[in-house]
Amino acid sequence: MSGEKVKTHSAVFEIIKSVIVAVIISLALILLAALLIKVCNIPTSAIPIINQAIKALSVLVACMVCLKTPQNGWLKGIAVGLAYIIIAFVIFSLLDGAFDWSLKILNDVAIGSVTGALSGIIAANVRK
Repeated sequence: MSGEKVKTHSAVFEIIKSVIVAVIISLALILLAALLIKVCNIPTSAIPIINQAIKALSVLVACMVCLKTPQNGWLKGIAVGLAYIIIAFVIFSLLDGAFDWSLKILNDVAIGSVTGALSGIIAANVRK
């Protein structure tokens, strides 16, 4: 196997692993947030902000943990952010019982891409 092929497989594996870790972190944080919202009587108007913070934190932590090679950190981060948003949308829509196609999805894609790019850059530079 050539060196370029190994790098490609390694990058794809890092991205897949990062997305899985981000989804697991999200699920755990959403359960924790639901408990806190119920116990602390947090207003429902705060839920969208909490959800965006959970998504951003999940992508950041997943990139920091799983992106090991510093090459193209920003690109791998964007891939993680986009893949995570798509998979999270499908999972949470299935749990909700309905797919809500609105402008909120574009917002999630934009925030996921930017968060992923920044997380990938941070992860790549921490590894140097």
